[in-house]
Order: sequence, then C-alpha cells, then structure tokens
Amino acid sequence: MDTKLMLGNYQQRVEQQLELILKTPCAAEQVRQAMHYSLFNGGKRVRPVLVYMANQLLGGKLDHADSAACAIEAIHSYSLVHDDLPAMDDDDLRRGKPTCHIAFDEATAILAGDGLQSLAFDLLSQDNGLSADLRLKMISILARDSGYLGMVGGQSIDLSNEGKLISTDQLELMHRHKTGALISASIEMGALSSTYATQENLDALLTYAGAIGLAFQVKDDILDIEGNTEVLGKPQGSDLAAEKSTYPALLGMDGAKQKLALLNQQAHASIDSFGEAAQPLHWLADYIVEREY
Repeated sequence: MDTKLMLGNYQQRVEQQLELILKTPCAAEQVRQAMHYSLFNGGKRVRPVLVYMANQLLGGKLDHADSAACAIEAIHSYSLVHDDLPAMDDDDLRRGKPTCHIAFDEATAILAGDGLQSLAFDLLSQDNGLSADLRLKMISILARDSGYLGMVGGQSIDLSNEGKLISTDQLELMHRHKTGALISASIEMGALSSTYATQENLDALLTYAGAIGLAFQVKDDILDIEGNTEVLGKPQGSDLAAEKSTYPALLGMDGAKQKLALLNQQAHASIDSFGEAAQPLHWLADYIVEREY
C-alpha cells in the first residue's frame, strides 16, 4: 500500500474510533462537547499513526492497537488544551481555530483536559484481546511518559525557563520530555500491541522515536520563524514573542536545519535492520522534517 494512503487510513481509523467513544450525550454535556472539540480540531494524528505503524511492522493486528492509538491522542489533546490556558502559554489559536478556553470557557477547558486524560487510561484498561499484563504495561508506559517524568516535566521546564537563555543541552532535555516522551510512548505501545516485540525491536524503535521526537520540535521551532499564521494555524513568531529558547535562537537558522537533518539521518539508520517492512516509518520521518505546519 502507498504510504501516504496508509497514513490517511490510519488517521481515519483513529478518528472513527474516537468519534464512537465520544458520541453519546451525557450529564456533563458541555464538557463532553469541549472534549470532542479538542480532539477534532485538525490534528495530524502523528502519535496514533506511530502506534499503528509499530504494530504492523511487527506483524500485529490493528484491532489490538486501537485502544493505544485512541489513548495517546486523548493524552496529547489534553496536553494541548492545558498548554493553551492563560496560566500556561495563553494562546487564542490552535490549528487555526479558537483554543478550547476561548471556544468554551477556562473552567470547561480545564475539565475537558482532565476528562481526556482519564479517558486515555480507561481505554487502555478495557479488554481488547490483549492480555491483562500487556494492558497494564501500556498503562504504566503512558502514565510515566505523560507525567512528571515525561511530558508534564517537560512543560514545567519550559515554563520555568521563559525569558531565559538556556543551553542546547537543557533545550534538548526539555523537548525530549515535553514532545519526545509521548512519541516514544506511541512507538512502545504500538510495538507491544503486536505481541511479538523483542527487546531488540523495542531498543531500535525507541532510538527512532527519540530522533523523530526531537526532530518534530526542531521543525516546529523553524516553522515558528519561517512559516505563516494561515498555514501554521497559530500566530507566526509566537515562541519569539514569549521569549522562549528555540533551536534557531541558540544555533542560528542554518544550525537548526543542520540539527534537523542529522536527527533525520539518525532516525533512518535506527530502523535499517527492519528492512523493507520499515518503509512507512522511513516515510514518516521524512514527513516530519518536510512538513509545512
């Protein structure tokens, strides 16, 4: 199958699953609507796609990967809702649409984020044909990588360093937590959902995840300067306005682009051992560094 078509199929698959999960009205209807709004606001679905790609690389069944794919997107969406809040990044636009606290209100946005976070773990706990041990392992992975040892920790480092010039090592540490941790969780849960993952497989895939996770952020930093608001779906130059340390700020634009190219090379090299079966992951690595938004 053409990899671009595969990407579209995986995106459609996770969106259909999420739509089914959140379609039923409930007593807390405004929160449900805010959760739905935040999940369906134009995301690229890179993390769920990684879940499916890792599952298929190792010969798994897509049905076994659905819960992890939906869970990682719920966590990612919750993190964006909270990142956009006035107490955090204070953003009015997300992917060209009003952020959740603008479209609804601040309290509803906080609760929507909370609801999406708890939904993720509920999904992983449900019987989907995988053993209880595997499901528990996935819950542990997502809890670790979305919490203070992962994404939440990275966000804390980010907020505490606004207006400060930090070193490239500190910047990399921040982004390996803030962005990279969930990318690694996606790959790891996808591989485990196949039921065939060896430690050698996991080591190679986590090296790949580390490279593309950091590449994703370097590319975001470049787009913040070279992109435009209409394409980005957020104000161009917002990181500069917030006085955040970025790769172009620390390395210069040429240095940032060299860093991006090196990370792309590392990503490709890490999965060469899988041969032709890893072609979708090779394609995705290139997609991340070549995207325009």
